[in-house]
Amino acid sequence: MTNIQEIVKILTDAGIEPNEANIEVKLLIEHFCGYGVKDIIMGKKLDYSKLEVVKEKAIRRAKTREPIQHIIGFADFMGEKFIVNPSVLIPRDETEILVRKAIEIINKNNFKTALDVGTGSGCIACMIAKYTDCQIIGLDISTDALNTALDNASRLNLFNKAIFRKSDVFSNVKPGEKFDVIVSNPPYIPKKEKAEIQKEVTFDPDLALYTDDTDGLEYYRKITTAAPNVLNSGGYLLFELGFKQADRVARIMKENHFSDIEIVKDLAQIDRVISGKLYI
Repeated sequence: MTNIQEIVKILTDAGIEPNEANIEVKLLIEHFCGYGVKDIIMGKKLDYSKLEVVKEKAIRRAKTREPIQHIIGFADFMGEKFIVNPSVLIPRDETEILVRKAIEIINKNNFKTALDVGTGSGCIACMIAKYTDCQIIGLDISTDALNTALDNASRLNLFNKAIFRKSDVFSNVKPGEKFDVIVSNPPYIPKKEKAEIQKEVTFDPDLALYTDDTDGLEYYRKITTAAPNVLNSGGYLLFELGFKQADRVARIMKENHFSDIEIVKDLAQIDRVISGKLYI
């Protein structure tokens, strides 16, 4: 009879860190067996016949390195479950730093309108809508991503607070439309680095990951240079950053009328989020 330790070993033998393997098996058991912490506390017995399904999924994960979130169909982000699939970037812990900084700025300034460029699953837009009085529009060039974002907003009952629109950067922002905040986790990996990318990341859509330039700054430039046209004076622009990009992105922002530049580090002390205020 299959046991939990056996399933964990399938993952660790494939090179997945033991701590990560334990977390992933727990997620698989919760999803496919409907068995969670509450059941353990209540002393409820685990249906071991369902563990065979969990074992199958673990074997698939080990063989293909397909992310656990794709196997389950959901990713945890800021305490909510978001639908994910191959058309959207899997939300990552680092992106929470971006969202929390945006929420702080919005609530402090009592801002009412925001834009999320490259919304993907909609996780950034949805959590900003949930924790502020802002109405936020999520823009994306991918129809499949927009459908996923819409499903996520519906699950969180964010009708009329998180709205989604097909747009290549600001191409579909209406004439005269202005916002208090623009937030983005843009593609920032140059295509030349694609061969070195971790196997799990290759399951994310190329559109959300890679840039056509050599330094990964293509979308920071595109968004920042056009942002003053759609941002209110005194409004803020916030980005998630790629590794060692903070100084160059700060320079691009300063060249385009942004000041009060602030950089926030992640838990690994890497520059992860940048924000700036528009003065025109």
